[in-house]
Amino acid sequence: MPIVRFIDQSSGQVLEEVAAEAGDVLIDVARFHELPLHWRCGQGTCGTCKVRVEHLGQPGTVKVGRKERNVMLRAGLIDAAMAAAEEWPDTADTWRLACHLTLDETDWRVLLPPAE
Repeated sequence: MPIVRFIDQSSGQVLEEVAAEAGDVLIDVARFHELPLHWRCGQGTCGTCKVRVEHLGQPGTVKVGRKERNVMLRAGLIDAAMAAAEEWPDTADTWRLACHLTLDETDWRVLLPPAE
């Protein structure tokens, strides 16, 4: 059972530490625990649920779907080269969308950006 720590990116403060289930979608975990993860659609199309994730498997690579890449390009979070790549660097500096992230067995630290 993974432990997910939600961190305020500005202050570094741990906002919440929760036990989740492998297979849970990150945005659902955040919404269930009423954490300040900003989102509008919850469907993967608006780009507002951006987060950075830290876990033990980093650095590495991660396969990113076309829908997430397109939304992040429209939101200005990535450039055209990243939008064209099916695999991205899996680092704590890489923006991802919480509605596209499925938890595995690894503990995660989720860095929440300040409200816009």
